[in-house]
Amino acid sequence: MKLKTIKIVTLLITSSMFAPNLWAQAYDEAVLTGKPYETQRSFDLSLPELGDASQTVLTPLDEKRIGEQIMRDVSASDEVVQDVEIIDYLNSLGNRLVSAGSDKQQKFNFFVVQDNSINAFAMPGGVVGVHTGLILATHNESELASVLGHEIGHVTQHHMARMLASQKYDTFKNIAGIALALLVARANPDLASGALTTSAAVGIQNQLDYTREHEREADRVGLQILEGGGFDVRAMPAFFSTLQRGTRFSEGSAPSFLRTHPLTSERIADVVNRVSQMTYRQVPDSVEFQYVRAKIIANNGSVDTNIEVFKQNIREHKYINEAAEHYGLAIAYLRKNSLPQAEKEVVWLKKNAPLHAMIENLSARLQVAENNPQQAAKQYVQALKLYPDNRALIYGYADHFLAIKQADNAIKLIKDKQGLYPNDAQFYDVLAKAYSMQSKLLLSYQAQSEAYFRRYDLIRAIEQMELAAKANDGDFYQKSIVEARLIELRRMQGDVKKLNEG
Repeated sequence: MKLKTIKIVTLLITSSMFAPNLWAQAYDEAVLTGKPYETQRSFDLSLPELGDASQTVLTPLDEKRIGEQIMRDVSASDEVVQDVEIIDYLNSLGNRLVSAGSDKQQKFNFFVVQDNSINAFAMPGGVVGVHTGLILATHNESELASVLGHEIGHVTQHHMARMLASQKYDTFKNIAGIALALLVARANPDLASGALTTSAAVGIQNQLDYTREHEREADRVGLQILEGGGFDVRAMPAFFSTLQRGTRFSEGSAPSFLRTHPLTSERIADVVNRVSQMTYRQVPDSVEFQYVRAKIIANNGSVDTNIEVFKQNIREHKYINEAAEHYGLAIAYLRKNSLPQAEKEVVWLKKNAPLHAMIENLSARLQVAENNPQQAAKQYVQALKLYPDNRALIYGYADHFLAIKQADNAIKLIKDKQGLYPNDAQFYDVLAKAYSMQSKLLLSYQAQSEAYFRRYDLIRAIEQMELAAKANDGDFYQKSIVEARLIELRRMQGDVKKLNEG
């Protein structure tokens, strides 16, 4: 991740965060005691003893707060993919794997970094990042799931927390700075040295790479998660072997994933041996996996080159999923503003491909691009009847209402759908814009405050709520809600300050 290292580390160390919700009182017994995972299988799946997690200087509360601070910077980064269809796909896949794991209390945030390098990384607090380059490097969905399962294993076993704890840093601010420095290192190892120097953590330089024990443990946990999630466990050694073969004769250009996750022949052999004793399973890719890969390809690099590649694949039948090639071609044409050609591909998809929300959303976006608001509205209405909880369609329809200055309809849509996604900052952004169109200042500032709050930015949330409290409009009931919320936000700020000082 090409992060602005000094700026982000400084922001992380100095910023205040909202007080986190109370965590559960107990973690999974295997994590806290170091006991091996229980299994009904006849072969050994025990995990190596890596120390007593209860002795770490990072408590579960610390890990959660670090994760929230990192997510604040992630949400503001230009290098993080903001496409809600890609975001929702990765989180759906990640949460499916998490639900198959043993730790039901750890919360996760998955995000995608716009970077062609092959990499993925995990941080304290359940933060997992995946580069677009890794998504494109996987041959099937099970391979992508195997990498996510591996990263989930690092989180649930608190490997990064143990690495930080081993350095004996005794203040949360130092730990937070080191954590983000390590986030930079995970995303781009070439930036590690500068990031660590900035956070006064040069001493951790030698621990940037996970140990062999960490990797072996993450592999074993990842395999359990992969199998429990219904994926092909052979995908893990297959993907690792592909990475190893591709870099065998070019050591200096090894993927970032290999530099932060040491890969050895013994490690691959260990995974292969375990997989050989597990149930054989053929698992087809989801159509979402294929569409997301096509979308990433279409939106990056030379659009003309992408168009020719998609057309050649279709012409020569070089594809796993023909609909995905037409979908990618339509996205590329739309990106180039070749609207008639894009329309032709959408027509093909609606005639030949099974119904899908991503196709319906593409069709509506095309109508917007063609400046056909009535047809766009009709498309959104029809699509939302089929997929009422699809965020991309909700976003698109709301933006459509804002574009044609129908603030009332935008507000009604968001209010109708907000119960599905109460923590969605984008919904509050729409409300803020719509209320502003209506010159309702109190409601606009209030909505913008809630948007910042859901992006983990407590300082700006308080600033906006203060503006709402000072607004001259609004009735007694609305002002009372704003004043009560402002008191609550300030209390959260005080709680965070006390925690940081303590």
